[in-house]
Amino acid sequence: MNAHEIDYQIYGEEMQYVEIELDPNEGVVAEAGSFMMMDDGIKMETIFGDGSEKNKGFLGSILGAGKRILTGESLFMTAFYNDLMGKRKVSFASPYPGKIVAIDLTAFGNKFICQKDAFLCAAKGVSVGIEFSKRLGRGLFGGEGFIMQKLEGDGLAFVHAGGTLAKRELQRGETLRVDTGCIVGFTQEVDYDIEFVGGIKNTIFGGEGLFFAKLQGPGTVYIQSLPFSRLAGRVLASAPQGGGKDKGEGSILGGLGDLLDGDNRF
Repeated sequence: MNAHEIDYQIYGEEMQYVEIELDPNEGVVAEAGSFMMMDDGIKMETIFGDGSEKNKGFLGSILGAGKRILTGESLFMTAFYNDLMGKRKVSFASPYPGKIVAIDLTAFGNKFICQKDAFLCAAKGVSVGIEFSKRLGRGLFGGEGFIMQKLEGDGLAFVHAGGTLAKRELQRGETLRVDTGCIVGFTQEVDYDIEFVGGIKNTIFGGEGLFFAKLQGPGTVYIQSLPFSRLAGRVLASAPQGGGKDKGEGSILGGLGDLLDGDNRF
């Protein structure tokens, strides 16, 4: 195998973290900012790109880092190595409430496609690249744009899904229509396109956007119930505007309602 054979354990319910167990000389790469804790004896190193053999050498590293810019991620990733004898552990946390999914790339033909901010960490040797859309409509209206992330290799990778996770096994020809922001990822055999919602009332008053994501089997699809964009939009909508007071949620009486329901912030 090219990728390191790591062991792992996922903890928690709503705010999960994954604990990776590293044997001597094993390593794991992670998105900057996902690190939680590590045992003594683990060496941390900031690297260009993902540090995989696919991006070996200076030019390969530059190209790998450049691809990450296109997906909106940082130029750098962080690698963690066990430099001592015996097993050591390092943990990575979810960025917001949801589930961490372990993806065994060997079970999916050594390739998995996911949304741009879903990747959390992976065994050293897994390549984190970009997947360009070959369809103009999908790129312009698909919510994720022309570019998604692709994880390639023969090791374990971990992606994060917001809210509750749904896994669907699509049979050949079976179609699933999904909100474009709710896609976590899918296997390479799945045909991904966009579809117009249709209908004047649906388009103007439906509140669900103009397009669905259309996923056609065969293949495996992971769906999230709470995309980060939806969570951020709700928080922003509820935030005080212009430095004023909050909206007094929970009562039509506003401030008086806050006093009655115990929300006594001053």
